[in-house]
Amino acid sequence: MSFFVVGAVGVALLLGAFAAIVGSWAWWLVVAILAALLLLGLYDILQRRHSVLRNYPILGHMRFLLESIRPELQQYFIERNFDGRPYDRDVRTVIYERAKGIHGELSFGTERDIEEVGYEYLVHSTAPVPEPAEPPRVLVGGPDCSRPHSMSLLNVSSMSFGALSANAIRALNGAAARGGFAHDTGEGGLTPYHLSGGGDLVWEIGSGYFGTRTADGHFDPDIFADKASHESVKLINIKLSQGAKPGIGGVLPAAKVSREIAEYRGVPVGEKCVSPAAHSAFSTPRELVEFVARLRELSGGKPIGFKLCVGSRVDVLAICKAMVAENITPDFIVVDGAEGGTAAAPLEYEDHVGLPLTDGLMTVHNALVGTGLRDRIKVGASGKVAAGNDIVKRLIQGADYTNAARAMMMAVGCIQAQRCHTNKCPVGVATQDNRRARALDVDDKTTRAYRYQAATVAQAAQIMASMGIDDPAELTPHLLRRRVTSTEQRSYAELYEWLSPGELLAQAPQTWLGDWSAATADSFRPQR
Repeated sequence: MSFFVVGAVGVALLLGAFAAIVGSWAWWLVVAILAALLLLGLYDILQRRHSVLRNYPILGHMRFLLESIRPELQQYFIERNFDGRPYDRDVRTVIYERAKGIHGELSFGTERDIEEVGYEYLVHSTAPVPEPAEPPRVLVGGPDCSRPHSMSLLNVSSMSFGALSANAIRALNGAAARGGFAHDTGEGGLTPYHLSGGGDLVWEIGSGYFGTRTADGHFDPDIFADKASHESVKLINIKLSQGAKPGIGGVLPAAKVSREIAEYRGVPVGEKCVSPAAHSAFSTPRELVEFVARLRELSGGKPIGFKLCVGSRVDVLAICKAMVAENITPDFIVVDGAEGGTAAAPLEYEDHVGLPLTDGLMTVHNALVGTGLRDRIKVGASGKVAAGNDIVKRLIQGADYTNAARAMMMAVGCIQAQRCHTNKCPVGVATQDNRRARALDVDDKTTRAYRYQAATVAQAAQIMASMGIDDPAELTPHLLRRRVTSTEQRSYAELYEWLSPGELLAQAPQTWLGDWSAATADSFRPQR
């Protein structure tokens, strides 16, 4: 597309010059305009800051023209109430500006209706504390882990090579190395692009066991042990389910299964790559925790955890019962909210299956507290985490750290064209088309992702300081409040039930008793 447009302008320029020589002088004005466009097109192809201009020279400037007048367009629609609801500040603007190193301050106060039912806010202190010199970090590794790892409050959530281009993966990994945060590989396997920048990796193992599978698609312990020994692999994450489509396996369209992708995944070239809905290495909660212990041994003591989008509270309690029975615990659990997910998924799953992050996160946190396991396991939260307030909110709800996928994609240039599944991403982020992917300059986008993550974590630390908190462990549910009626607001401590350590083991409260009784370590199915 890029060379076609520039070539077309070049041909038009030659024709215009011929017409000017043999015809009217007025053609020289056309020649001047075409010459300016040709120079602009050449500049667009050679510059490295804007991927959309590298793929769509000249034409891509229309996007930036519309972006420049967007506030006026938004106000136009607000005044006419076309969308039927008050305007909420565009988080995308914050991500793009932080990635570009621009401060995010805005004028004229909040644009959110703070009297709207459901509005949530963090409680500041009249005695704020100084901001920390360095952002807080989280040490992941339970009593059975011999190689714990220090995590940032915000990390790159799981996105595979295949879903993302090689250049996007390289940029994210380079940013992780520069900023000291972790980069989850996604379930598509551990590839040279994940290892290229030297960033800390969370190697994700899905039900397809891509990159560590036998010829018939089962888990291969020898391949796993070899790859897990790589110095860049700091943690291993077993994917049980994901927010975008809990209960079904991942899908990589046939158009994206290149020879290179097929090699790293161990699947046929040019055929749709579908992960099974469930794992073959285990089928019960007890077998799951035993698999965790097996991976920890094979990896030489590295932190092992699992990721899930919560569906039933019984599932979570069954896993907790298995942990107690076997005295085996993962080092971390990542809770994926149903509102999250960057992968293509059926609409019905995206909108109607799985618990939102708030409910899933508090379910897991309380289940671990109630079974006396919370101090052995760190909890991550993933699902539309984009700004500093999102991090603080999730820490209050029970997380120790957060992961972001969509925001990280936007930091490396994603414009949410929603063409990921077609292999025609206009900015080279979510494509395996090398002509499109070349538009994404790795060095530039590495810097942008680094700046976005650093600025967002710094903002979270500043918010906590404004709340009078200098240690995330001091955050309590009393510090997050929600408006429940037009005249009343209540804290999370009042709105939700919070279990005390070991309460489920001693005597389950009536509100949990039914699910606790139905959960068994030997089945994910409720025993009613």
